[in-house]
Order: sequence, then C-alpha cells, then structure tokens
Amino acid sequence: MSRNAESTRARIFEAAVTEFAAHGIAGARVDQIAKRARANKQLIYAYFGGKDALFSAVLQRTMDELAAEVPIEGDDLPGYADRLAAYHLANPHVLRLLLWESLERGDSGVVTGSERWAHYREKVASVRRAQESGTATGEFDAGMLGLLSIGMVGWPLAVPQLRRMMLGDAEPADLRAAARKAVERLAEPR
Repeated sequence: MSRNAESTRARIFEAAVTEFAAHGIAGARVDQIAKRARANKQLIYAYFGGKDALFSAVLQRTMDELAAEVPIEGDDLPGYADRLAAYHLANPHVLRLLLWESLERGDSGVVTGSERWAHYREKVASVRRAQESGTATGEFDAGMLGLLSIGMVGWPLAVPQLRRMMLGDAEPADLRAAARKAVERLAEPR
C-alpha cells in the first residue's frame, strides 16, 4: 500500500472512531466518515468492505489498544482499576463503542474463540491465579470478580447522566479513587 493510501486509510479509520462513538453503527453515516476523513466514500468500501466491517475493525483495534495499555494483573486488581479508570477518562470513546456494540449487536457481537474472547479468558485466568496464591479473595468466581472490578470503573463513566444525578459534579479523580477503593475491598482476601 502506498504512503498516500496508508494515510487515507488512517484518516478514514480515525474519522470512523469519532462517527461510531457518537452515533453507533446504525446512526453512523459513511458520507460523514468520508467527509471528515477528506476521502472518497468508495475508499471506505475498498479498504474496509463496508460500514459494519469498518465498525468491527474500529472496535477490534480499540480493544487491542486498551488491552496493550492496561493489562490486567489479578494480584493487583485495585491498581488495574486505577489504570483502567485513567485510560477511560483519557479515551471516553472506548466505553461508547462498547455500549454501541452491546446495543446494536447484543451478545452475538463477539465470536467465541476470537482473539477478544481469548483475551478476556486470560483476564479471568489472571484473577484465578491471584485467588490461588491468596492475593485476591476466593469468595467470588474469578470471572465475576474481574467483571465486577471492570464494572466499578466503567459503569459510572459510561452513564454520565446517572453519575451526575447521584454524585453531582464529582471530579474524575474522586471517581478513580472510589473505584480503586471499592475494588480493593471487593478483592481483599477474606
């Protein structure tokens, strides 16, 4: 692929992240992505195969970046929660893309056996190893403990209207600290 083609593909991709985070799959417009990317609409189809495939590519790369930036450490779930909160605060589009995936694709959005599926199974295995070593509670199933830890961070950030109704104008640092403390207590060996 030529340097110009790579540049165009990257612009399309970045424009798609913005469009999908704002409008989801159904609401996103290929015309808007092309306009924002300063690219011919036909290139979106040529490079990505269509809007749904482009969303899949955006979500896959987004999740790969998240996994690389914030690896889980089952024996330090509070630290993981803190790093995850910092990442989501700096990258609010990630939670929005996940919510759109859930709303528009439901549970069928991720294929069993996919890399993403395997990544989350490894998260569970990391928590399980921490439980076996005694650094995390065995009171909960490893998958449940990991999911609850992620939820403590993600939910307040994913639903800002609920957060404002319940907390007023809480500062992001307050949310991070509270999520870390909650996960610390949740994961504490009993």
